[in-house]
Amino acid sequence: MFDALLIEKSPDGQQSVHVRQVDETSLPDGDVTVRVEWSTLNYKDALAITGRGPIIRQFPMAPGVDFAGVVEKSSNSAFAPGDRVLLNGWGVGEKHWGGLAQKARVPGEWLTPLPSAFSTRSAMALGTAGYTAMLCILALQQQGVTRESGPVLVTGASGGVGSVAVMLLARLGYHVVAVTGREAERDHLTQLGASEILPREDFSKPGKPLEKARWAGAVDVAGGQVLANVCASMKPGGVVTACGLAAGMDFPATVAPFILRGVTLVGIDSVMCDHGRRVKAWDALAELVDMDKLDSQTKEITLQDAVEAAAALLDGKLHGRAVVKLD
Repeated sequence: MFDALLIEKSPDGQQSVHVRQVDETSLPDGDVTVRVEWSTLNYKDALAITGRGPIIRQFPMAPGVDFAGVVEKSSNSAFAPGDRVLLNGWGVGEKHWGGLAQKARVPGEWLTPLPSAFSTRSAMALGTAGYTAMLCILALQQQGVTRESGPVLVTGASGGVGSVAVMLLARLGYHVVAVTGREAERDHLTQLGASEILPREDFSKPGKPLEKARWAGAVDVAGGQVLANVCASMKPGGVVTACGLAAGMDFPATVAPFILRGVTLVGIDSVMCDHGRRVKAWDALAELVDMDKLDSQTKEITLQDAVEAAAALLDGKLHGRAVVKLD
């Protein structure tokens, strides 16, 4: 038996969330069983736990799109008992039981070996947020955005992806401009390495098809009108990586930035990303992450705390990263 946060739905459609004792036979199919030591709380997890978004595909469900732990059983030749592993995405916590449980059973091809630079806790302090931020930065570099190209804009800079992106870009020597709707986060973003901080209001209202050309690159977690305005204000040849929809799924833009300035919009899919790019991203994180800065923005919670923390995250009241202790 082990503890799991289970989201259940009654016949009348009401959702409930409780920490329950679960038998290992209840785990879904997979060729590797992992003893989960740490998980984390992401925006998608918060939507699932609170019921504010249609994340869960089947009930009951253990949420949690991330986990890190130690292999207990394996019939997959790539993994043996005792191996330290992590998982991001692949639909866990949505249609396959996820990381907010003390055990997980998954197909081995979904697992990534844990880089030696990380503990299971520090890997989850980054989690999908950090891994997605790294995918964005690798894409900017692949498209030729260098430190000399000009400023790089990061929207949603106070959130999980945004804050890690600010930290990593600053570590790489870029001039980072952070966009946030939380004035109280100004000092924190400066400590992470932001050179300038702009209010979200500058990007949230409908703008012109082309604005003043300001940014060489951008990491956007917002989507919606924010993304449209970011694209409109890119320099010629600028590159925007889009990885979120916190401000909406629509994209009320014109083709002007793309055909008159040669702007490139790169979509970042962290859920179904191929194994090679996952390994490359985590290896890059191992080299770049300032563990002290990461620890300074990490809060440790228990499985029992997750429901309250999920609501706080969606309400903008949860500062930094929340890691969930399971072992």
